[in-house]
Amino acid sequence: MAKQKILVVDDEPDLVELVKDVLERNNYFVISARNADLAIKKVKESNPDLIILDLNLPGIGGIEVCRILKRDKKTSSIPIIMLTVKSTETDKIAGLEAGADDYMTKPFSTAELVARTRAVLRRILYAGEPGEVLVSGEIRLDSTEHMVYVMDKQIDLTPKEFNLLYLLMKKKGKVLSRTFLIENIWGYEYLGGTRTVDVHVRHLREKLGEEGKKVETVEGVGYKFVEEE
Repeated sequence: MAKQKILVVDDEPDLVELVKDVLERNNYFVISARNADLAIKKVKESNPDLIILDLNLPGIGGIEVCRILKRDKKTSSIPIIMLTVKSTETDKIAGLEAGADDYMTKPFSTAELVARTRAVLRRILYAGEPGEVLVSGEIRLDSTEHMVYVMDKQIDLTPKEFNLLYLLMKKKGKVLSRTFLIENIWGYEYLGGTRTVDVHVRHLREKLGEEGKKVETVEGVGYKFVEEE
C-alpha cells in the first residue's frame, strides 16, 4: 500500500525538519513548501492526502491559502490542519471559517502531531447508501453522484458539508447532537472542539439559500432537519 502523502507548509526550516522526521518515522511520505505560492503549486502537482499549514506565512498568510484551496473543486476535499502560535478562540475560529479541519498550537508535542494527523486521515465520510436519493422540498441529495441540487441547480458542497446534510436529512425530525455529528463525520479520534460543527452548519445554510432554514438549531444540543409544514 502506498504511503499517505503529507504537505507541510511553514517558513521555519527547523520546524519543517522536525515534523518531516516524526511523520516519516510513522510511515508517511512528506513534502514541504516554505511559502504560499510554492504550497499551492505543490498541492496541484502532488495532490497530497493532508496539508499541515502554518497560519503566519510570509506574504499570503495561511488563512488565505486555506480559502484558495477550499474554493477550488480540485483541492477542496484535501483536509487541512492549521498551525498557529496563538491559542485564542479568534484564531481557531478564523481557521475553521477558512475551511481548516483541525488546528494545533505551537509548540506542540510529537505525540500530538501524530495523533492529530492520524485522526484527520481516519475520519468517516458518510457517503450514504448506493443509489440513495433524499428529497425535501427543493433539495435533492444523490448519494451515487455525491451531488446536491436546489431547484435543479447543483450546489457545490465540501465532503463534510455533504455528509452533514446527508445525516440531517436521513434522520429528519430528530435532534442530532454536536458530539454525534463529530463522531460520525469527523471520526471518534477528532481532537478539536465542537465549534467546527457550527461553522460547517452556517456554511451549509448559506449554500442552500432559503432551503437552509430547514436546518434548525436546537439550543444547547445540536441540530435537526425539519420538513416544511
